[in-house]
Amino acid sequence: MTEFFVYIKLGWFHIANLNAYDHMLFLLALCGVYTLKDYKPLFWLVTAFTLGHSATLILASLGVFQINAELIEFLIPVTIFITAVANFFISEKNSKKLLLKYLVAFVFGLIHGLGFSSYFKSLIGEGIQLIKILFAFNVGIEVGQLLIVAAIVFFVSFLNEYLKIRLKSIQYVISTLAAAVAIFLMIQTKFW
Repeated sequence: MTEFFVYIKLGWFHIANLNAYDHMLFLLALCGVYTLKDYKPLFWLVTAFTLGHSATLILASLGVFQINAELIEFLIPVTIFITAVANFFISEKNSKKLLLKYLVAFVFGLIHGLGFSSYFKSLIGEGIQLIKILFAFNVGIEVGQLLIVAAIVFFVSFLNEYLKIRLKSIQYVISTLAAAVAIFLMIQTKFW
């Protein structure tokens, strides 16, 4: 297996394993309010998040800036909590609020990218082709993320369309659980 594919696999593994439950929980809070019918806003929401975390993953990995890893580990559950609570107040019918949701997803993506960058920097050695490896790692993260989002949306759609559970009820349960776990994670990762 070439080095490129090894880093795709590492990126995939970083997000698609049980140790990455905080990233999965964020995706659940972010996308657990959508069904398959909502593919357009979901596409833009995931794209905004992806652009954010890709940007900081690249910049932090290239050494453009450094952020305290403990602070980032605390901020990740904060983003989960805010996203989960916002699900109770932001209506998809209001285009201004939807644009705000895209902007927030981008900003939260910046924070999550910093979390990815800490892991990535611990993997790389001296003298490797950083840009090529960084691209491969990011592709792996994106593939894993897209599969997680697809699983979430299919699950929500199944509950809504086949089990006839009201979408609002599903959204409230998912958001409440995500917020509760986020509070626990914030207490666990406080950096002061």
